[in-house]
Amino acid sequence: MKKGKGKIEKAVSNTVFAAVVVILIIIAAVGFVLYATKSTGPATTVTTTVPAGTTTVTSTLTKPVTVNSSGAFYNGQVITFQYTAQFMCTPPATTFFPNETNQSKVAMGCEVGAGNISAFPKNAAPVFVLVPAFAGLSIFGVTQLGATSQGFPTFTYNNVTYIITTQCGAAGTMTACPDHMTYIYSPAFTAVEQALGIKNGVFNLPEGVLPTPAHDHLVTFTTNQSIPWYIVVVLVFDPNIFPNPITGQCQAIVPSNTTNPTANCLNNIQALENAMMTYDSAVGMANAKNPIWTTLCLNNIQALENAMMTYDSAVGMANAKNPIWTTLVNTDLQVVVPGITSPSQLMSATNSNMVLYFSDPAIYPYPI
Repeated sequence: MKKGKGKIEKAVSNTVFAAVVVILIIIAAVGFVLYATKSTGPATTVTTTVPAGTTTVTSTLTKPVTVNSSGAFYNGQVITFQYTAQFMCTPPATTFFPNETNQSKVAMGCEVGAGNISAFPKNAAPVFVLVPAFAGLSIFGVTQLGATSQGFPTFTYNNVTYIITTQCGAAGTMTACPDHMTYIYSPAFTAVEQALGIKNGVFNLPEGVLPTPAHDHLVTFTTNQSIPWYIVVVLVFDPNIFPNPITGQCQAIVPSNTTNPTANCLNNIQALENAMMTYDSAVGMANAKNPIWTTLCLNNIQALENAMMTYDSAVGMANAKNPIWTTLVNTDLQVVVPGITSPSQLMSATNSNMVLYFSDPAIYPYPI
């Protein structure tokens, strides 16, 4: 009887523990949404007294204080980005795409598709921008394309729709991150638009110009000092390895042929050296003359680098009707880093001209 009772007590204890964990996650999620949709901090009230003849006029002005921070991933942890200056795009997009003068003007010179690290500040470090490309066009924050009213993408599989919360919502929405570019030009955007039969751009924007998509951040170190960070864009096509911004963990959403569908959860870079030393000759042999693979299918760090070398059936199932995937990739690679074809290039190359300024202390960013 005691043994049986012990089992019951243990089962109840486990159930209570699980319930507490779920409650804590829900509380954290509420805190995250409130934080992400809160564009300002506590207001500052300024009172000014001005002489007016024999009397004085006192006026009170309330000034909102901008919250210049967001979340990021480092070594499996959720950390904080504290933005300190406006973004920079150098050299301008027309340096790489001379015929796209109007596009460059609208996008303030910002582009994805080419880059020149020597043009960045000497102490600039890479920040890997993880775009949940598996969520299709909803990544651009437009509700008509499936995004939530808060600017988060959505992903539907097996008749279940998931809200993909990200550290930065799409530009122009209430969850957009501060000091980010509003619009970006990319020849990849042009390719997707043309594949959809769109020849003159969308949203009254020039062809190839779209809002900065919803995304997460991944870095290789933390610092309390603000430095420049150049952006390397990573397109994530496997929903199973896209981290939750609150916990930093991944959830298996789509069935996979891999033993552990979330093994390459993109929340860390610590296994970079080992990952970059692991090569599957089948990948190179099968794709050596495939211009799509050699141009778009890439690499990344630790999990990113592992993901590049991992073919997962979940990708195809998740993206069968996704125009971004069918236009640019159409392969079962979990991630694509446009323009970077070798893991050895990850820390020495870029695929954009965009630079952000921030510090990234190893502290949790969200209220709980």
